Amino acid sequence: MRLPLFISVLLLFTISEGNMLGQQKFHTSSNKALKLYNEGMKYYDFVDYNSAEMYFRHAIEADKGFYEAYMILGELLSKQKRFSEAADNYKMAVKIDSAFYLPVFFNLAEAEISTGDYINARKHYYLYLSQQNISEKNKAIAIKNLKNCDFAIEAMKNPVPFSPVSVGEGINTSDDEYWPSITADGQMLIFTRQIATRDKVQGYNAGQEDFYISYLKDNIWQKAINAGAPLNTRQNEGAPSLSSDGSYMYFTACDRPGGRGSCDIYFSSFNDGKWSIPVNIGSPVNTKYWESQPSVSADGKTLYFSSSRPGGFGGKDIWYTTRGDKGQWLPPKNMGSMINTPGDEMSPFIHFDGKTLYYSSDGLPGMGGFDIYFTKLGPDSTWSEPRNLGYPINTFSDETGLVIESDGQKAYFSSKRDKPGGKNIYSFYLHESIRPDPVSYLKGKVTDKETGKRLVADYELINLSTGRSVLVNSSGEDGNFLVCLPSGFNYGLNVRKKGYLFYSENFMLEGTHTVVKPFLKNILLSPLKVGESMLLANVFFEIDSWLLKKESLKELNNLLLLLAENKDIMVEIGGYTDATGTDEHNLILSEKRAMSVVNYLVENGISDGRLKYKGYGNSSPRGDNITSEGRRLNRRTEVLITGLASGNK
Repeated sequence: MRLPLFISVLLLFTISEGNMLGQQKFHTSSNKALKLYNEGMKYYDFVDYNSAEMYFRHAIEADKGFYEAYMILGELLSKQKRFSEAADNYKMAVKIDSAFYLPVFFNLAEAEISTGDYINARKHYYLYLSQQNISEKNKAIAIKNLKNCDFAIEAMKNPVPFSPVSVGEGINTSDDEYWPSITADGQMLIFTRQIATRDKVQGYNAGQEDFYISYLKDNIWQKAINAGAPLNTRQNEGAPSLSSDGSYMYFTACDRPGGRGSCDIYFSSFNDGKWSIPVNIGSPVNTKYWESQPSVSADGKTLYFSSSRPGGFGGKDIWYTTRGDKGQWLPPKNMGSMINTPGDEMSPFIHFDGKTLYYSSDGLPGMGGFDIYFTKLGPDSTWSEPRNLGYPINTFSDETGLVIESDGQKAYFSSKRDKPGGKNIYSFYLHESIRPDPVSYLKGKVTDKETGKRLVADYELINLSTGRSVLVNSSGEDGNFLVCLPSGFNYGLNVRKKGYLFYSENFMLEGTHTVVKPFLKNILLSPLKVGESMLLANVFFEIDSWLLKKESLKELNNLLLLLAENKDIMVEIGGYTDATGTDEHNLILSEKRAMSVVNYLVENGISDGRLKYKGYGNSSPRGDNITSEGRRLNRRTEVLITGLASGNK
């Protein structure tokens, strides 16, 4: 006659842990209790947990001192993540016979830490570790979780000054809601809902994952609606990451036809009020392994994601990929040991500032399970040591999927805190100590100067402090574009369209400009014809000199491109100064500055027969010559179309 499964498992455990079972008889003399127990084991063998639980409980009713029934019921409840009930059953077993199976203290501690009972979990981990010849795997887990217990006990003594609240019944239901993503204007929330299915054997099982959308009205999130096709399919979709202007998203889809792995990353754009058919972004981002939970930077140039691919530090690591010169995603790189651990790292979120990263990890000291951490990219391009967001943001439950509104003040994340409600979405206001850097929004509108027609045009934003291009894109069909930029920097803006002179400007982006109230730029493009002129706003010279600054190269190269693409136009480069100094000095200085621009063009292949230069000194001022801003406007370089080689006017 075979031994019941639990006794077989227990015997194996005791041998592996270095303890002898001592006897193979049960802690019961009740035939009724033993019969009920054996009947429960049959259902347990076939993973019918509902029926097994019923028989185990009946066995305990028949004999309150039935050690083995409490133990197997604790194991069953742990498998169902009913940890509080599991701990109660393990405690009863210990109360009946504390010396029979000493490794039970590990099982008990695991159940206790999963319910936030850190003090008792800590005590029982120590009791487990005090034994001889224990499992190396469980020993490592116990040592790791002791650190979590110590961290959690201190964190609960010193809670952080913010507390999460449910986003409301419009979004949260008895099903699981998670992976929120919010539009830049804070008015629409896209999230994943998992519709649970009832299984007559195991109870509720994981079901269909789809995107749902909720809109904010009168500061209340309205009842969410299914996003529908083409985003949602019969497979599972989740973890959306919206672009800063809401015009496209990256997300995860699993088990789709043509996918490279179990879960891949997909792309969809929003046009004419609907989402495009999602496209698998392919290799080298997606592999035969698990790729999920993307987060795209505000400039669209970097994509962060979690992956189980080889070459990392643990089961799942955070990786990133950048765009190449032709717009393709380059081979991903691991974020390194500062971010990744031997555990799992998931749900990265890169804020619109481009340098504050939030993510979840179960490999760092925390409250148990997945906690949310943040790290910042320093001037030396290294990430700071991750910092736990603290209690009560992090709890004994899993906290994942944190995203933050564009103003950097309000955050959303998912957690299981209300037992009947399952996993829900919560929000809280970030304390200043963990906020990202402030960002602002710039909205541009591109039109034809003569007709007022809206134009689709290419635009580029340059950080003049670093000389680096921070964003290259195109305006929409309506001529509008919306970009998110860090505040406190000088930016150069260039807008180009074939058949037009380009537009350039420089400005300091200060303060906070929201999506609702962005920094506005109305951009008028002049058609290519004689008499039209444009300002070279981003051509700079050394003080009282005609030596070009390196910050001018982007603008001069744009002018080179314009002249190379339109070989029939002839231009005059005009130099202007402010009123500082004598008229004679300013006239000479302005002419030499104009000549410096012409020399650069000639040195780079433009025929000198197409170019003229002239200095205008401080004539035709655009500012007041009194304030620094007025003088800045007067110091300028302009391009005037003087003729067309083809003879067209």
